[in-house]
Amino acid sequence: MTDYPRASPLTDKPENSVESLVRHATDNHVSTFTLNRPESLNAITPDLRERLIQLFSEASADPEVRAVVLTGTGRGFCAGADLRGGGATGERIPGDVARTLRLGAQRLIAAVLDCEKPVIAAVNGTAAGLGAHLALACDLVLAAEPARFIEVFVRRGLVPDGGGAYLLPRLLGPQRAKELMFFGDALTAPDAERLGLVNRVVPADELAKTARAWADRLAVGPTRALALTKHLVNTSLDTDRATAFAAEAAAQEINMTTADSREGVSSFVERREPRFRGR
Repeated sequence: MTDYPRASPLTDKPENSVESLVRHATDNHVSTFTLNRPESLNAITPDLRERLIQLFSEASADPEVRAVVLTGTGRGFCAGADLRGGGATGERIPGDVARTLRLGAQRLIAAVLDCEKPVIAAVNGTAAGLGAHLALACDLVLAAEPARFIEVFVRRGLVPDGGGAYLLPRLLGPQRAKELMFFGDALTAPDAERLGLVNRVVPADELAKTARAWADRLAVGPTRALALTKHLVNTSLDTDRATAFAAEAAAQEINMTTADSREGVSSFVERREPRFRGR
């Protein structure tokens, strides 16, 4: 199991509680969210999904949190949605599936994309289906050498969900995205890095240390500038040039009101390292 920081004894919860589904610890402005259903390769239940959405929302709003690391316990990062819950029984009314996706998997991916703090995925093992999309929605992706990414939907006769058809073409281009989605073959971590889905592949025993080092660098950065940069990049492929340029100018206008922007200019003039406070 990857050695990530545990919550303090005051915040630890019984193993069968909703809070235990995602371990949560914050240290030196870095929050670590650890999916904690190792017996199911961290497959996502409705309770786990809602807990994760809540944690991302809280991290986004908390000025003391300046970077987030998302990882998993055991052999898997996340095996996708847990399909063993029996929720498919009974009569299905038209609109039920779309509503379930809109209020469920899509909200989860949106919580990552919209989080105002940089999010690092530390992919410790298999990331399949919704689990792969959860990792790829993060701003930076580190993968342990044994990790794999699988667009598993076609194996189940399903259409990709959780934003996959939105994320993958933007990361890979349409042909590569279709190849992964049409065949459902497992993609090794080195191949994912070669294609540009992963920023870096590291030995399994170095994943936690590398993720923490990256998060620590982000946590001392200009947090508001990073949030605005994330927004500009995430929306750039959905806008025309004029709209993108207008958004860039507005982001610069907003950012120039922050203490960190003033500190950045002062440190340059004074020829010293900046001391950003995330404000």
